[in-house]
Amino acid sequence: MTSKSTQYEIGLIGLAVMGENLALNIAGKGFAIAVYNRTVDKVAHFVNSRGQGLPVGGAASMAEFTAMLTKPRKIILMVKAGQPVDDMLQALVPHLDPGDIIIDGGNSHFEDTRRRCRECKEQGFHFMGLGVSGGEEGALKGPSLMPGGEESIYKQVEPILLSIAAKVPEGVCCQYVGPDGAGHYVKIVHNGIEYGDMQLISEAYHLMRDALGLSADDLQQVFDGWNQGVLESFLIEITAGILARKDAETGKPVVDIIVDQAGQKGTGKWTIQSALDLGVPTPTITQAVFARYMSAYKKQRMEAANILTGPDRRYAGNKGEFIKAIHDALYASKICSYAQGFDLLAAAGKAYHWDLNYGDIALLWRGGCIIRARFLAKIEESFRHNCDLPNLMLAPFFRQALIAAQANWRFAVKTGKELGIPTPAFSASLDYYDSYRAALLPANLLQAQRDYFGAHTYERLDKPGVFHYDWY
Repeated sequence: MTSKSTQYEIGLIGLAVMGENLALNIAGKGFAIAVYNRTVDKVAHFVNSRGQGLPVGGAASMAEFTAMLTKPRKIILMVKAGQPVDDMLQALVPHLDPGDIIIDGGNSHFEDTRRRCRECKEQGFHFMGLGVSGGEEGALKGPSLMPGGEESIYKQVEPILLSIAAKVPEGVCCQYVGPDGAGHYVKIVHNGIEYGDMQLISEAYHLMRDALGLSADDLQQVFDGWNQGVLESFLIEITAGILARKDAETGKPVVDIIVDQAGQKGTGKWTIQSALDLGVPTPTITQAVFARYMSAYKKQRMEAANILTGPDRRYAGNKGEFIKAIHDALYASKICSYAQGFDLLAAAGKAYHWDLNYGDIALLWRGGCIIRARFLAKIEESFRHNCDLPNLMLAPFFRQALIAAQANWRFAVKTGKELGIPTPAFSASLDYYDSYRAALLPANLLQAQRDYFGAHTYERLDKPGVFHYDWY
C-alpha cells in the first residue's frame, strides 16, 4: 500500500470515524502518519480517498505497520474501550521495541489505563491514556486533548498533540494532566458534566414546551438568544440548531418526531461510580444518568400516563418572567454540576496521587470538547486566583452568580413541581446548593438511628470523643 522505505512519525490503529478524522488532522498539520485497521480494505479505501494528497501511508499487516514507523515508535489506538484495547495490545507488542510509546485515545476506564501503564512498563514499553473530546468534528478540526502518563513520555509526543488540539484565545486545549490514568479520569469527569449539561438543557426545554406551550421555532429563538449571554456554549448552540431543523418527509420539527428514549455508552455511569467510591456528592450528574434510565421505561411510562394523575401542566403566569426564571435555574444548576465535577477531580487527585491543576483542566475544556462554554474561562480564573478553592461555588464570581439567580432558580423548580413537570437535575442542583450551605443537616438523627440499631457510635457537639448511648 505504501513504500516500505517510507518512515512515518506516528501511527494510528483503528479507522472508524474518530480514527479517520484524527489521522486527517495529524496529516493536515504536516506529520507523516501510518494507519492500520484489522479490515485491510478499509485502510486502502481511506488512503486512496480522504487521505489522498496527504502524508498518509497504509499498512496491510501489523508487521508492516510497525516497520513503517520511526523509533521510538509512537502509536495511537482508536479502538473500542475494554477488551478490544487489550486484544490490540497483545497483537501489537510482539512487533515493538523497548521504549516505544502506545497512546490509547479511546474512552477507556481510567483503572484499565492504570493497569496497562504498569503492564507495558514491565515489558519495556510506555503507555499513555489520552482523553479525546469533541466528537467527529473535533477530531478533524481540533479536539480537546487530556494526556496522562509519564510526563517525560508526553514530551515526546507533545509537538504533535499541541499542533492538532483546539486553540482558544486563552491557549491550546492540550496540556499534560498527570500520571497513569489521570488523562482518562479527567475525560470521564468531562463526560459526567456533559451528561449533567444535556439533562439540564432538556429540562429547560421541557418546562418551556409543556408549561408554556412553546413551539420548536419559539424554543429555537429562546436558545439562540441564550447563546449570546452567560449560557453561551456548544450544547446551547446545537440545541438551537436542532430545534430549527424540519423533517423533509413530514415538515415537522425533527425534535418532535424523535422517540423520547436516550441512549448512553456508560461514561456517565463511570463518573457516579467513582463518586460513590470516593465519597463525593454528585447529585446533578447522578440524576442526569438516572433520567436516561427513566427515559428507557417508555412503554411503562405510556401506560402510567393513562393511569396516574397529576396537575394541569400549563403555566398561567407571565411567560417572559418564567422564561427568565428557567434561564437562571439552568445557569445556577450548571454551576453546581461543574462544582461537583471539580470536587470529584480533587478527591481523585488525593486518592490516586495526581497533582491536578484545575485551572489548566478548565482551559482544556474551553474549546474543542462537547462541554466547551464561555464560563469555563471564569472557572480557570477562579482556580488561578485560589488553587486550593474547596468548592467552585465559593469562588467570588460564582458565589455572586448563584445569589443573583437564586430567587428565579427556586421559582422555576417550585413551578415545575406544582405543574407536575419533572426537573430531577434542576431539583438535585438546588438541593446540593442548600445542603452545602447548611451548617446543620439532619444527619444527627440518622447517626442516632445507626447507633440505636447497630451501636455505630456518634460524636457530640459539646465535647470531644466517640460515644454510644444505651438506647434499650
